[in-house]
Amino acid sequence: MVEFGTGYMMPMDREYGQHAHAHDHNHDHASPSNNSTNDVGVGIKDLGMSIAMGPVQNIPAVGAKLRAGMKTMEIGFMGRGKGSGQSPTPEYIGAAQRRALEEIGKANEVNFTTHSSFGINGLAGMDQRGNFNKAAKEDSLHELKRAIEFAGDVAHGGPVVVHTGEFQRSLTGSDWNKHGEFKGRFQMHEQEQEKETFGVVDDRDGRLMVEAHKNRKVSRPEWQVAKPGQEFKDFDGNTKVAKENQTIYLDYWGRQLHRYERVPVYNKDEGKFEVKQYGWDDLQDQAREMEKEAREDWEEWKKADAEKRKQIEEKSLWKKFLKNEVKEDDIHIRPEEAYVIASLETNAGNARGWAYYYAGDFQETVESIEKLEKALKIYQEMEHGKSEQEISDMKRQAGDIVPGLVSSDSKKPTEIIQRHLEHFRNKIKQSQEGSASQFAQAAEHTETIRHVQSAETYALQEAYDSYAQAAIKAMRQTEKIEREGKMKKPIAIAMENMWPEQYGSHPDEVIDLVENSRKKMIKILTENFKISEQEATKKAEQHITATIDTGHINMWRKYWVGDKNKTIEENDKEFDRWIVTKMGEMAKRKVVGHVHLDDNYGYNDEHLAPGEGNAPITAMIKALKDSGYKGELIIEPGADYTTDVSGFSSVMKTWKLFGSPVYGAGAGVGTRRWGSVTSYTGMNQPPYFVFGGYSPSEDWTLWSGVPLE
Repeated sequence: MVEFGTGYMMPMDREYGQHAHAHDHNHDHASPSNNSTNDVGVGIKDLGMSIAMGPVQNIPAVGAKLRAGMKTMEIGFMGRGKGSGQSPTPEYIGAAQRRALEEIGKANEVNFTTHSSFGINGLAGMDQRGNFNKAAKEDSLHELKRAIEFAGDVAHGGPVVVHTGEFQRSLTGSDWNKHGEFKGRFQMHEQEQEKETFGVVDDRDGRLMVEAHKNRKVSRPEWQVAKPGQEFKDFDGNTKVAKENQTIYLDYWGRQLHRYERVPVYNKDEGKFEVKQYGWDDLQDQAREMEKEAREDWEEWKKADAEKRKQIEEKSLWKKFLKNEVKEDDIHIRPEEAYVIASLETNAGNARGWAYYYAGDFQETVESIEKLEKALKIYQEMEHGKSEQEISDMKRQAGDIVPGLVSSDSKKPTEIIQRHLEHFRNKIKQSQEGSASQFAQAAEHTETIRHVQSAETYALQEAYDSYAQAAIKAMRQTEKIEREGKMKKPIAIAMENMWPEQYGSHPDEVIDLVENSRKKMIKILTENFKISEQEATKKAEQHITATIDTGHINMWRKYWVGDKNKTIEENDKEFDRWIVTKMGEMAKRKVVGHVHLDDNYGYNDEHLAPGEGNAPITAMIKALKDSGYKGELIIEPGADYTTDVSGFSSVMKTWKLFGSPVYGAGAGVGTRRWGSVTSYTGMNQPPYFVFGGYSPSEDWTLWSGVPLE
């Protein structure tokens, strides 16, 4: 509160201290009394501000904002890779600047937080083509580690913000959109559900194999299976009866086959093998069937000895699940995986068919060559001065070996035989090359089936690993500054919810990333660092958290499916309720460790000052506070830079939003001058806006100390 002299309180000329709503639709912006922090419990001392290192004098810029009353400041980096003046990286800030920032923070009793490169877009390693590249993953991880080291040197701890955005995914197909109170409330467009696509990768290298389209069918053979009640011979030759909901593959004589041996149904009437087109519902059924088979192989493998396990692994298509750490609930096959597996099985079958075709008369050809070589040897002997009787006997002998090949009066029998030998030897090569290559191709398709994985599950495993590795780096850096006696709080990876179109933006996805990355970190710490599970759990919670950006979560508004029978205002309130509910859920799950405050109208990331858009910001923060949140609240200016190069007007608008504006004046003794102004921010100079009779004033200066001229 600002006072002039000791007189009574009155509004400033521009009524900055009044509490009318900035927008009538923003119903959550309460109107506190002049000396209140509202029931949200947020005052000026609780609010920080972000600043991006860039083409300015960084040290003076930081100092100016600190003198304006900031107690917390987030330092962010525009650059990635090799830094520059326009786009600095943490390493572009050298030892001297780091020391200066450290001293500024210490002298002003200010806390710094850190924002890693804005160029990071998740840690799963996805490239522009949709592949998941180990090198790209490692590059992003290195960028984050650079920021962690900067946080240790300058901030002496605190959150290190990193953008999520692990991969593209649909909204209608997401699990959180299929269950619960807000089921089906989000949709990108009306045809999204029927036109969904799902990436499938090869888990050996993360390469995108194909995008499975929900509205496209896949053709494959109709396999020969036992009908319910039908007798068949099992693998051991025992007679059994097929049951309902049981898939038993059979050959044409009623004997059980493994999946990779199965044969297509032959239609005797039409004289062809049956082919079926599988839609998405069929693929879901196929996925469940495959899942059942995988679990059966897993159960058999778990019971087997080492030698038997090797045999099972060689035959099973589900080798990736045959591991000691895998549990039954971990075995899942998704429809998009079934989509690709069905195609690969067809390709493998086609390759085997050609292989058998090429190899069909291989043995006969080998025998023919053997006979021809014997006959050739006989005729060659004839040419070496044999008697008439010997030649006659030899011709009869050669004729018995290869009847009719050489006529009795032929003058060049060896040439004829050699031509036939050349033909058969070429045929052998064709059979060898053709059949062997087709069998190899079939084997390659079969091996690829073993490595088919949904892009989503692959990406999440990569992301959990990356965030866990980064958190271990944060843990080690924390230990270092703690030994130096400088630590203010543990360094924590703070994953930021980003765009609705990417994984990591929805609150349920934030919870998933944080909790499963913590599990991964616990696993690494207990196995590799020999830390107890209790201690590892504590460290994982300390070093892995989330940053919730109020503007980013408000961008879900554009995809909200409202009730057509309700008004715009009613649907807006329902969406606001969703946001506040989810904020509470995240806080109760203890995943929120940091908050960015900015606003928009629900379409794009405009970074309006809090209170100038339609995000229910105070209600969101109240939900966090009610659940015990005590972390930073960082204001991220954006749009206000167009009218205020420092962006500080966004800060003052946020003060106002939370009930702590720069209030009006009282009637002091003599002329009111800025030199007499005192506020609980500790400032005795004016803000950037000017009002009433005090514009201009001879002693008026900017907070930065720059003259008005």
